[in-house]
Amino acid sequence: MLPAGFGLPPLPYLLALAAGTVAAIGALYVRRPPVTAATVTALAPWMAAGGALYALYQAGAVPDPAAPLFGSPAVYVTVGILAGFVWALLAERPGESWRPTEASTILAAVGCSLLTVALIAAAVTRTSNAVGARALLSGAILLVSLVGGTLIWITLRRVTDVSATGTVGAVVVFGHTLDGVSTAVGYGMLGFGEQTPLSRLVIEAGGALPVPELLGGAWLFVLVKTVLGAAIVVLFEEYVREEPTEGCLLLGLIAAVGLGPGFHNVVLFAIS
Repeated sequence: MLPAGFGLPPLPYLLALAAGTVAAIGALYVRRPPVTAATVTALAPWMAAGGALYALYQAGAVPDPAAPLFGSPAVYVTVGILAGFVWALLAERPGESWRPTEASTILAAVGCSLLTVALIAAAVTRTSNAVGARALLSGAILLVSLVGGTLIWITLRRVTDVSATGTVGAVVVFGHTLDGVSTAVGYGMLGFGEQTPLSRLVIEAGGALPVPELLGGAWLFVLVKTVLGAAIVVLFEEYVREEPTEGCLLLGLIAAVGLGPGFHNVVLFAIS
């Protein structure tokens, strides 16, 4: 049931990741940085950076000595450790808003810097005009996902109360919309396979249903992902309202499951 390409790095790297994880969690526990909707939302560029770095790894653009740290799932642990230490360093700063000096803004800025470096490396990796055309397609996927996610979020805000989830809820909706749309385009237009067995079953089920060929075989996967993202936000509303720290963190993890793989897809399409 594990995704294709999923595997643990060699033992020395695995031990280093384990030690780094313990150290990062320890730093967060001791420093107790602010856990708010804003600071958890600030982790979004870190999630996207993890997906982009994994795409670079698959394209063979990561130097060999560091490559085991950027496979799956190691890359998300690597990025998580870095984010954890940066977050811990910002413990003395408030994180309720997006003022330039607050923890949320600085955490997001550092994550955006890492994402920018990954995207520059991806741009350098491109080697042909055909790949450049795919980069435009990746941009279109991001735009469609942003518009679609925004419309879903606006609809949720109008038909039910999801105000407690705030910007974290919006990231969940966008992340899962991006994952659904990018998977559908990769599967239906670019000839990419689906790495996750459960997702592949959903796509195959959609392809077997009597629907217009224009929708493509992955239409059901897009529907499932978008509905799932919206439903999770609705279900988490009361939990986040009663336990904002735990609720925001769990929503952040759910957002990462969509945003990381989704951004991985668009970067991989552009460079492979």
